[in-house]
Amino acid sequence: MSRLGFLCSYSLAVLLVFSGACKAKKYPLGPSKKGGALIADPPLTEAFVERFEVPAGGEGDGVDFPPPFDLARDWRQNEERTWSVKEGWLCAVHARNHGIWLKRTLPANARIEFDAVSSSSDGDLKVEAWGDGRSGATSVSYMDATSYLLILGGWKNSLHVLARINEHGEDRKEIVVRPSSSDLREQPVIPGKVYHFYIERTDGKTVRWQVNGVDLFAWTDPEPLVGDGHDHFGFNDWDAQVCFDNLRIEPL
Repeated sequence: MSRLGFLCSYSLAVLLVFSGACKAKKYPLGPSKKGGALIADPPLTEAFVERFEVPAGGEGDGVDFPPPFDLARDWRQNEERTWSVKEGWLCAVHARNHGIWLKRTLPANARIEFDAVSSSSDGDLKVEAWGDGRSGATSVSYMDATSYLLILGGWKNSLHVLARINEHGEDRKEIVVRPSSSDLREQPVIPGKVYHFYIERTDGKTVRWQVNGVDLFAWTDPEPLVGDGHDHFGFNDWDAQVCFDNLRIEPL
């Protein structure tokens, strides 16, 4: 091979290696694989608590700065880099219905509690219960979820909604927000105010939802979402900047 040919071949090889190294890292959107087989998420057999706290360096342990919170350890993002931990809260903005799922399978009956706060006058505090643990929106309208969707202050703080599979479905339960109403159930989400969500199902079919101790909905589903594909919990968001903390899930 001539010197010129060698240099051309070498340059091409370097270019190929460099371009491959610079490609964006891809994250799995579902359960991880090992040896070609899916690794199932472990079942929730006891209370799970998540406070999104970054561990502090202790005296004499040689840690000058605390390590970043390992979000991927217990959580699966539907779309990479959408969710992050900030000052002890799990936060997102402009997620556009690409949520984050807990890597645990829930039983049919469970109690779910957490705190939520929106930084926007649009409200939009949204979670998914008993979904498949990996799905997200495939179009602008989220009509193909796998879960119950619980939305406080959705649609620019105009509705509180409990929906099944399709957040726009005609069968959804809704409360119209009326800022001047004395009914606590009709109040809008206030930016910066912390809301405590309480969700439970105890009979395998009735989803109950309270916020700050106020009952919003109790929906008895004739075709309850249970079992494989309907056994995960996740946080979600449309456009507003939202944060979540103090999660506790207890199997019943």
